[in-house]
Amino acid sequence: QVHLVESGGGLVQPGGSLRLSCAASGSIFGIGAMGWYRQAPGKERELVAVVTPGGLTTYADAVKGRFTISRDNAKNTVILQMNSLKPEDTAVYYCNARRGLSFWGQGTQVTVSS
Repeated sequence: QVHLVESGGGLVQPGGSLRLSCAASGSIFGIGAMGWYRQAPGKERELVAVVTPGGLTTYADAVKGRFTISRDNAKNTVILQMNSLKPEDTAVYYCNARRGLSFWGQGTQVTVSS
């Protein structure tokens, strides 16, 4: 089993920044892509960004140019730097890792409000 722990969520004003971190532990050998998803109240969980072990990235259209995903393979961590935050970014953000199956963190709340 892969265990994922997120940190860095919180309350921020529009235009502000947050940095989310996810650390993987457990059966981590062979982990492939890692990424971040989010789920707002009453909505489906949606992909935010993913990064491969080689550093290739994919972003949702809604966050392109504002969010940056990166990973440190040696430390088994993935980072989501979120800039120019908007109220519509408010959601619970979940870390995801794939090793054949998908594994999920517990989620961290991000609230963007004035």
